[in-house]
Amino acid sequence: MTSPLARIESHPQEAKRLIGIDYEQFLALVSLAEKCHLEKRAEIERNKTRIIAPGGGRKPEISSKEGICLCLIYLRQKPIFEILGLLFDISKTKANDTFNYWVEILREVLPASQIEEVEKDNKKYQDLRKILGEYELIVDSAEQAIERPMDYQNQKQYYSGKKKMHTLKNQFIVLPKGEDIVDVYVGKLGKTSDIGLFRETRHKFNVEQKFIGDKAYIGNNAITTPYKKPKKSEISQLQKEENKQLSSRRIGVEHMICRVKIFRVASEKFRLSRHRYNQVIMAVCGLVRLRLNCSWFLSVDN
Repeated sequence: MTSPLARIESHPQEAKRLIGIDYEQFLALVSLAEKCHLEKRAEIERNKTRIIAPGGGRKPEISSKEGICLCLIYLRQKPIFEILGLLFDISKTKANDTFNYWVEILREVLPASQIEEVEKDNKKYQDLRKILGEYELIVDSAEQAIERPMDYQNQKQYYSGKKKMHTLKNQFIVLPKGEDIVDVYVGKLGKTSDIGLFRETRHKFNVEQKFIGDKAYIGNNAITTPYKKPKKSEISQLQKEENKQLSSRRIGVEHMICRVKIFRVASEKFRLSRHRYNQVIMAVCGLVRLRLNCSWFLSVDN
């Protein structure tokens, strides 16, 4: 049976369908991830108490490139780990361990948002806040189903009245036309309101920053929202036209959420351990940004 990596290498035009990014982006990601992997291995070698000579011991069952490919296939297709092991001719446990190892590296090499890129450098962070002030950013949230918690009190915390199921909520703030992810906030309780979630992250932006949102954000002066139909009345034709124009500007965030949900691990019921949720969804956001800004990542690699 042809391995997934061999299939991608022999038919690079199928890469995006199989792993969520095209072949050029995959190669750029492999270069970044392998560099991080080698640094981690070197750190381990420096700190370990050696019993056998360097180069001894059990050899890796799969290469770094195969491990990254395995990780991407899980994020894009979400097969069970038994199937993933069969695809790469390894055990279920090894497939699970390989995924967990490489998804952690993806989080390190792929910033999930513009703010995450610069937040450790105060000057760059302040410069970014100033630049963002020139735009009306678009904000929206999305919910993802999770397994029902066993504890009744936890069930109430995670239950979303809107979706009628237990969910985790993620907030996305993007540039106009959905050109890039400015900020992403993931893993909040399903019952959290959209506007409550926005208030928790408002401090990341300048006071003058303007946003566009849907009716869930009515009541916040920083967010331009559609007109809401009054009870037992109708909005005017002019207000309907303005709502239509606002929707055409706000659609960029819907497109961005759609790009994230191309990766099935971010759209279908989340079945991994709960503590993995933030790491996995943020890794997916990093991959979406790689799709949108591959030239930037290539320049960083060089």
